[in-house]
This record gives sequence, structure tokens and C-alpha cells, in this order.
Amino acid sequence: MSRVCELTAKGRQVGNNVSHANNKTKRTFLPNLQNVTLLSDALGRGVRLRVSMNGLRSVEHVGGLDNWLVKTKDALLSDRCVKLKKEINKKLVVAA
Repeated sequence: MSRVCELTAKGRQVGNNVSHANNKTKRTFLPNLQNVTLLSDALGRGVRLRVSMNGLRSVEHVGGLDNWLVKTKDALLSDRCVKLKKEINKKLVVAA
């Protein structure tokens, strides 16, 4: 399983370990990914996603999973989230 956030597309970064003697060796910085269940108000159910903690804070700041998915471009979302976004948009159009 790749280490990429499904909501923010935040992935691994590459950098250097720098010793006191200024020796540089390659290393990777991995995002803090967690398996979480986010509640969708439009669908009325929980959705399990692999999300970075930065992404989780962003979702809470915007006002929930539905608002985050509606405002985010499809290019930044995973395939599962794009399908979820379409489901939510259908429910919101029917409700309106």
C-alpha cells in the first residue's frame, strides 16, 4: 500500500540526513497516515479512508467530509474519493 493521503495527495518526500561532520545520506520523510472513519452527512454513513493528520485537520477546518470533497479538485483526490464525491453530489442535487 502506497504512503499517500487519499484526501490531500500528500506523499513521501526525499531529503538528506546531515551529520555533524556534514556528511549527507539520503532519507525519506513519510506522512503521518492513519486509517480513519469520517462521517458523511449527505450519505448518512461513515467512510473509511487513509488520511494524513494534516488532511484530517483540513477537513475539520472546512466543516466536514462533504464540504471538503465538494471544494477539492478531482485531480488531487484518489479514485475512491472521486467516486465518493460523485455520490455526494448526486445526493445534494436530489435534496435541493
